[in-house]
This record gives sequence, structure tokens and C-alpha cells, in this order.
Amino acid sequence: MHTIFITGGTGCIGSVTIAKLLQSEEVGKIVVAARSGNLETLKLWLGDEFDARLKFVTLDIADYEAISELLREVNPTHIIHLGAYQSPDCSKYHIRGMEINTGGTMALFDAAEKLANLKRFVFASSAAVYGMRSMYPEPTIAEDAQLMPPNHYGIWKLAGEHLARLFYDNTKVPTICLRINTTYGKGRDKGKTAAPTNALKAIAMGSVAGDIIPFEMPYEGRENYHYVEDVGAHFAACTLQAFQGYEAFNIKGKTIAIEEFLSIIKEQANYLGVGEYAELSITEGAPPNLFAHDLSHEKIERTFTNLPLTSIAEGVRISLEEFQKMARKGVLKYSVEST
Repeated sequence: MHTIFITGGTGCIGSVTIAKLLQSEEVGKIVVAARSGNLETLKLWLGDEFDARLKFVTLDIADYEAISELLREVNPTHIIHLGAYQSPDCSKYHIRGMEINTGGTMALFDAAEKLANLKRFVFASSAAVYGMRSMYPEPTIAEDAQLMPPNHYGIWKLAGEHLARLFYDNTKVPTICLRINTTYGKGRDKGKTAAPTNALKAIAMGSVAGDIIPFEMPYEGRENYHYVEDVGAHFAACTLQAFQGYEAFNIKGKTIAIEEFLSIIKEQANYLGVGEYAELSITEGAPPNLFAHDLSHEKIERTFTNLPLTSIAEGVRISLEEFQKMARKGVLKYSVEST
């Protein structure tokens, strides 16, 4: 039976990843390490009654001694590293972002090198490791393209990938880096690319309150979208399925123009009977989307099986329905500050 140690497990992607992992009978225990003891996002996927296989610990990922002691105690067979400062925090607090996203990642890899039973390490990287889209003349961007992060967050994630490669070289423990782009859906509350999810929340909250909440996208251009449940399924599959070596993979997704994404939202809002509350636009003079798009996912498709790719229309519809339920219960959080 697998013992899985996951950092950032109470966040958006961590929560849905845990929900997917718990579907496997191979998983005997999941130790969830996070700075915060807030379990509300996890409850969105698991309900109020948690599986007995879950154990929760409070951990500052930048605390090397605490990580080392905890890993010795847990003795995991698999590690998933999702804990990180996101883009807005990295921009505001450079040094703290470096301490957590680079120092914490280095501390975790260093402690993991001493584990005798470790069989897999999965690191959450980002499409922010690529440069601006104009750098790449090809129709899609593959994993071996030139990497030139446009912000501190991307720099720290690229450093994490190099640490992952070094960890594999030193241990030969199969190691995977998953490059994530814009994730949307239930539980997505923070990050520079939370804007598409906030557009959905505005409609859901407005429809329940009976009042239109206008929403403006703070950037323009094209964007590579992942439905949140698909992302969790990718992390679970890349943790549990057979794999040897070290590789970085783009997660499966779909790139379209932001205008088209907003149009799909309006179509699905109309389908659900709440189209009158869909007042969506792009801010006049908005800057271009900072992160690369048109990412190729052929490599991950060749390597792993049964990885989902939910259509944007379906993902948007499901998300709107979920957000309406949350708004009726009074638990839907809506903020544009992080965008």
C-alpha cells in the first residue's frame, strides 16, 4: 500500500488531487502538509466527513528541520509537492517567495534523498517557465522549447525543475514535473490566472442574489485552460501509474482566445437559464496574458493513460452549477484582488 506525502494539499489543485488519489485502493495513507489548517477547499471535493486514510499536519515548507523530521516519521513511498507562493505573492514578496518556492522545494528534495522507500516524486511546475508566446514560431510549444520565465514565480518554478532533475540524478527515484497553465473551476480562489474562475463566480453570485455583477478580464489575448478536475486526475495518474526516469510534461489543456472563453461562459449561462447575469468583458487597454499558451500535450498523452480533457463548455457548465450551489449556501468566495 502507498503512503503519499503531499504539500499544499488543502489548496485548489491539492484538494482535487487528494480526491482522485482516494479513488485508488493502492493508497493506504495520505499525509497532507500545509501552512494553513483551513480545510474548506478540501471539503468541496470530499464533503464534511474525511476518509480515514487522511492525516493532516501543519508545516512551513521553508522549515528544513521540520521537513526532515516529518519525512523520517512518515517514510512516504510517494511525494507530491504543490505547496508554493503564487504569482501575485511572488511579485509582492520576492524574498519570501524565494524562501518558499525555491528554498522550501530544495529542502524537500534534500530531505527526500534520505528516504529509503521513496518510489516517486511529482513536482508542480508551471507554464510560467516558458517565455512570452512571441518567442516561439511553432504552432504549439513542446516541453523542450527554450525556457525564459517572465516573472519571479516562473523563475522559482524553473529552479524547482532543475532541483527535481538533480534529485533524480542523485537518487534515480522516478521524478516528474507537471507544467500547469490556467486552471479554472471549483476551489480556484487565488493566483494571477484566477480571473476566468472569478468570471464564473460573478454570474453564479449575481444569479442567486438577483443582481448583475459585471466582470472585466484584467488581461487579453489567448489562454491555455485546464478544468480543475482534470488537473487533479493528472497529478493522481502521474503519481500512481508506471514511470521511470525524469521528465517535465505539459498538462493536457485547450488554448482559445479569451473572448471565446467569455463567449462560452455566456452560452452556458444561457443554457442554465442565468444568461441575463453574464455581463462579461475585457478591461479596455488590458495587457496581454503574461503566460505562454498553445502548449503541446502530446508527450504526456504518450506516457500516461486515461488522462481526461474535459471540453471547456462542459467544464464551464459544471463550474457554474457548482458555484450556484455554493452561493445559495453562502459559502462562495469572490474576489478580484488576486488578478
